[in-house]
Amino acid sequence: MKSKNIRKFAKVIVIILSCLVIMFSLASLVYDIPRWYLKILDFPRLQLLTVGIFLFLSFLLITKEWKFSSIALVSGLLASIFIQFEIISPYLLKDTVVKTVKASEVTNKNSVDILIANVLIKNRKTQTLKEIITTKEPDIILLMEVDSWWVEHLSYLKKTHPYTIEYPLDNAYGMALYSKLPISNHQIKFLSHSKVPSFFTNVTLASGKEFKFVGVHPVAPFPSDKYPENIGEQGKDQQKEVELLRVGDIASKYTLPTIIAGDFNDVAWSNTSRLFGKDGNLKDVRIGRGLYNTFNAESLIMRWPLDHFFVTEDITVQDFNTLSKIGSDHFPLYAKFVIE
Repeated sequence: MKSKNIRKFAKVIVIILSCLVIMFSLASLVYDIPRWYLKILDFPRLQLLTVGIFLFLSFLLITKEWKFSSIALVSGLLASIFIQFEIISPYLLKDTVVKTVKASEVTNKNSVDILIANVLIKNRKTQTLKEIITTKEPDIILLMEVDSWWVEHLSYLKKTHPYTIEYPLDNAYGMALYSKLPISNHQIKFLSHSKVPSFFTNVTLASGKEFKFVGVHPVAPFPSDKYPENIGEQGKDQQKEVELLRVGDIASKYTLPTIIAGDFNDVAWSNTSRLFGKDGNLKDVRIGRGLYNTFNAESLIMRWPLDHFFVTEDITVQDFNTLSKIGSDHFPLYAKFVIE
């Protein structure tokens, strides 16, 4: 009797959780309604996929009588599993859209390695980040969430990376760029918010070739009393007001090879990220390589890719990886590119 009650209780729990997974999966496909609570359902797709598979197998083991309701629930779970897998599978199973080149095929004159990191404004641990910079020796370093304290404590970088753009802020959207390579025509633009900067600059390689580098950190898609909100995303007919989409529109007009990097505060597979790539003729370095989750570094389960590199057709990749924790809630992201 006790075993029967436990089985019945387990079945009820599986049914409730299954209904939630089905509801969340279907709601995550709604892109035309600008609501933050729908937008964030784009984030935990791997988690929903994993839970959906577990619940599907659990229901098969628990259920003895197959009524219409049971068949409907299983069908809903299978649909949810398919939805989540279909969206994230290109990052795991598809061929790479940004070609990989071997180190033996690369000349340093036409290559550039870039380190991007959201340092977390309240983080005051600099040692690990400094060690990573010393080890990797990147040509370009883009840091986000920097305030005056961070700029002061990283001022030593100007000796090795003399070309800089700094815009520290106390609102978690300050940025700083340090480069070994000469930069020119640099601009700080405020596309959707008066206190959320984006960096635009030309970079000259050792070969003399130029490429365009854009550093971005759009606002998060949920409301906040403390930090700037994503007030620009108001509907499909106004999506150009979204900062990321405006960056893509600007990039589409460039004639130089272009690299766009930063903490997008959005996952790679979101509708906004996909439209950004399409509008800007940009390719996601992750596709075919893996998820490379960069947030949340403080959680082993709730992680997804928020920091990104998007590049134009004439750029290939030699190296791409996440790096060690630096005391932030983001892992740093590193890539070495070759400009064709």
